Amino acid sequence: MSPIRSLLMASSLFVLAATAIPAAAQDGEVTLFTFETLANDELLGEYVAKYGAKPQTQIFADEDEAFAKMRAGYAPDVMGPCSYEFGRWQEAGLLQPIDVTKLKYWPVIAPTLKKIPGAMIDETHAWFVPQYWAQTSITYRKDLAPEYAEKESWQILFDPKYQGRIAALEGVDDTVTLVAKSMGIDPYAMTPEQWAQVQEKLRELVANARVITTDQSTIAQGIASGELVAAITWSDSWATLKNDGVDVGFMNPADTGRFTYVCGFTLHKDSKNVDKAYTLMDAGLSLEAARYLVTGYSNGSANADAMNQLTDDELNNAGLPRDVELFLSTGTFQVRLPNKDDIIKTWNEIRSGL
Repeated sequence: MSPIRSLLMASSLFVLAATAIPAAAQDGEVTLFTFETLANDELLGEYVAKYGAKPQTQIFADEDEAFAKMRAGYAPDVMGPCSYEFGRWQEAGLLQPIDVTKLKYWPVIAPTLKKIPGAMIDETHAWFVPQYWAQTSITYRKDLAPEYAEKESWQILFDPKYQGRIAALEGVDDTVTLVAKSMGIDPYAMTPEQWAQVQEKLRELVANARVITTDQSTIAQGIASGELVAAITWSDSWATLKNDGVDVGFMNPADTGRFTYVCGFTLHKDSKNVDKAYTLMDAGLSLEAARYLVTGYSNGSANADAMNQLTDDELNNAGLPRDVELFLSTGTFQVRLPNKDDIIKTWNEIRSGL
């Protein structure tokens, strides 16, 4: 069976499975739909303490998968996208407003995070509530690519020396933007001519890569084993490998810096468990959650009070400042890609060899 036919069959099965899943709101249980590491017990403590049981959790690899699944009929209660994505979900009619007066941690969320464009409907209602802030760059083996340890550069993705030992993420918000930025092109304001140039560079990346995937675990395992030398990742992948004793760096090139982003919570339009949904959001904003995010994954918490209660050592080991505004100003903040659906289509074609 050809790879393209296999892909088409897998896509068809995914759509059927997504359509067959009953809406979570119908069964009386609150459901969290988020990235894998954001459904862990440390982020659910206050919810469990109040209700005596864990919420249901469903995992998505990236927001494009989540968007497709929800448009196919899946209806969780709380979703965990990043700020560049919630606008697309809101425009598709998938969200209901969040009454921030019902969130006990709303008053202590860092003020700059409440100013994300489009997040607030009015003073008391939001489409998006921030939970954490982090970065995207390239995680690499410093011991296996010592020349890049001396001078970090995203050009490692295209280095023929490491052909077959490079990896990237499928999501356009990470890979397409990073490739464009590596060329000195603003990914959020590309001209047609620049987009054509970026497409050629994406083909070069595909030819040099061992794997392009939505699975962060596959990438982490490849880097840990040495099969992969470098990969586009989020900061939590780098932190996990570092905490496991792997000799990895998280590139911060002088010419590009890193990408920064903020992720958080949205509320599905069909949620019938709104009170539980608010408790679930609060659980992810607690001090316990903040310490877990920082020490385990080098992600900062939107809860400014909680960040101030963490020790200097905890923050320094994570490579994080207390000040989220300073953090976000040190890189390129990820925003919504114009013509994203067209970019996704083209990127899928490039990966398929078309």
